[in-house]
Amino acid sequence: MIHDPQFCKLGRKAVKTDSRSIKLARYLTSKFTNPMKVSWTVGMPNNFGMMKNDLLGDCTCAGCGHAEQVFSSNTGNEITVTDSVILAAYEQWCGYSPADPSTDQGGVELDVLNSWKQNGLGGRKLDAFATVNFKSLHEVHRAISLFGGVYIGVGLPITAQNQTVWDVVPNSGADGEKNSWGGHCVFCPAYNQTDSTITCITWGSAKQMSNLFWDEYVDEAYCLIAADWFKSSGVDPTGLNLAQLMADVSQIQ
Repeated sequence: MIHDPQFCKLGRKAVKTDSRSIKLARYLTSKFTNPMKVSWTVGMPNNFGMMKNDLLGDCTCAGCGHAEQVFSSNTGNEITVTDSVILAAYEQWCGYSPADPSTDQGGVELDVLNSWKQNGLGGRKLDAFATVNFKSLHEVHRAISLFGGVYIGVGLPITAQNQTVWDVVPNSGADGEKNSWGGHCVFCPAYNQTDSTITCITWGSAKQMSNLFWDEYVDEAYCLIAADWFKSSGVDPTGLNLAQLMADVSQIQ
């Protein structure tokens, strides 16, 4: 699907880091072999909802809503967070005021995840999150396999506006430069090693990006940790020291 920028907002601000952030790599063991492909959206209709990201730069909050759709669909009945809940989160977490359009400035992924963990989203709380080494596709694939997806930031080039599959365009000049379109946040619930793609949910639909595109433009990634995911989804966390991870989480809360 080609996305017309007239109807698609972005909204991911510059990457923010925190030395206290938990790194997923610390808890991975060598026992887990990544499947060749994983998709946590099987059986879900390809209509996830814009969640206001066609009108506002609330992609960081919309990404949380899309993650909740995937999680709930795989652990019970699918829950779609309403636009009003997403809007309220954008106001409270990112400082947007409907009375002042100039406040529609987007959000910082790290701040949004911390707010989700502390306050919940539509009554659904995030236990914790961990940074994923976005330069290691092996770690990214493992995070998708174990946690249902990864929440990422990407500096989109203008060339992405006209692509059905996001890919690197050689010799594209300024239009192909990172962030020439702008920063964006998406949730990625699938990958396929055979065709070298990762699938994200953006502007209400599933969209593939090539591994080359990922390597060129993605600049932050997080796995979202919920104990209920492992209890209910049927995922076997072999190769993941979940107990130690949750113990460390409790120490920094």
